[in-house]
Amino acid sequence: MALTWPALQRAGARKGSTVVWPWGAVEQHGPQLPLGTDAVFAERLVEAVLARLPDDRPIWRLPLQSLGFSPEHLGFPGTLSLPASLVVELVQGIGQQLAAAGFRRLVLLNGHGGQIALLQAAARQLRAAAPQMAVLPCFLWSGPEGLGPLLPQAERLQGLHAGLAETSLMLHLAPELVGPERPRDGVDGPTPPEGWSLEGAAPCAWLSHDLTSSGVIGDSQGATAALGADLFERLVDGWTRRLESLLASDWPPVPPQRQRAGA
Repeated sequence: MALTWPALQRAGARKGSTVVWPWGAVEQHGPQLPLGTDAVFAERLVEAVLARLPDDRPIWRLPLQSLGFSPEHLGFPGTLSLPASLVVELVQGIGQQLAAAGFRRLVLLNGHGGQIALLQAAARQLRAAAPQMAVLPCFLWSGPEGLGPLLPQAERLQGLHAGLAETSLMLHLAPELVGPERPRDGVDGPTPPEGWSLEGAAPCAWLSHDLTSSGVIGDSQGATAALGADLFERLVDGWTRRLESLLASDWPPVPPQRQRAGA
């Protein structure tokens, strides 16, 4: 953050003061995508969304948290994973300091699917410790409308990692980081028992080596920069609308103990 401490103090005191914290990961993304793919997506999305919001909105951002929780990919070289306990402590420590500075909302904008549940748990624990501050753990790919029709049904269901969507998005955002390979992998191998799934209502705690030899889980063969541009535009539109809605709201509710103290 480029603020001085007096400026940060004034920022935290503003009505509806909000901080966005982008989260990525350093993990294998097949032979064609860089280890920092999720971090690139989170960083570029936050930059684009904040650029669309009016300058007078009470919203700021933290630096990218590039290391995350990625144990499912440790079987591939280059993956770096923090312990779950450290991720929770990190969210707790930084979040409580922001709350003490007066900030009313913390948005964890996460680009890595493997840490969705962990950040949700960390957010719930932080909210209990700092009830005056809303904590919103968000997954980059969940929420914005209009993404589904851009992708084939098979890829929506099976393209869990480094497939069509992620390869296309990187071709749009940073084509110089994309290699020539376009694997189709992890979709014709072993499947969970009937009634269970890789993701969804009855998920399995899968490891990438259970499913793929290349690191890709999906089909990257049809990836294009044009598809990536369409995906990015809808992601930016969707998250801009959500942050505008949050900034226009009175969320979170005032904790009961604060209401009694001010009565």
